[in-house]
Amino acid sequence: MGEIGQGLLLFVGIETNDTAEDLHWLAGKILRLRVFADENGAMNRSLQDVRGKLLVVSQFTLHASTKKGNRPSFLKAAPPTIAEPIFNEFCSLLSMQMGRSVERGVFGAHMTVNLVNDGPVTIWIDSKERE
Repeated sequence: MGEIGQGLLLFVGIETNDTAEDLHWLAGKILRLRVFADENGAMNRSLQDVRGKLLVVSQFTLHASTKKGNRPSFLKAAPPTIAEPIFNEFCSLLSMQMGRSVERGVFGAHMTVNLVNDGPVTIWIDSKERE
């Protein structure tokens, strides 16, 4: 069970067509994203700048399609046999780039996640929409 103080909670959904390039781009983007307040209260500091921590939770339901009917479809989400190794690789990549360990949820487990959101910041980042 992972727990952090100041930092970011990442809900990560893996698609079947995610690549190593997607992982590298996403890790860099997350670590450089300026979402923490500076001395003037402006969002101008990155996770690295504030020496924040990461809690990474696998969340296949991020890929839910609700276009048809009332039951969500998860066809875009990678099956666990594909998603788990990619998720682990992503966590290792983040840890390596940060120079310290990242906390993580238990892959595929039913978890209760508690979050104290310090400010109204929730951001969706999709590696497929980078260009």
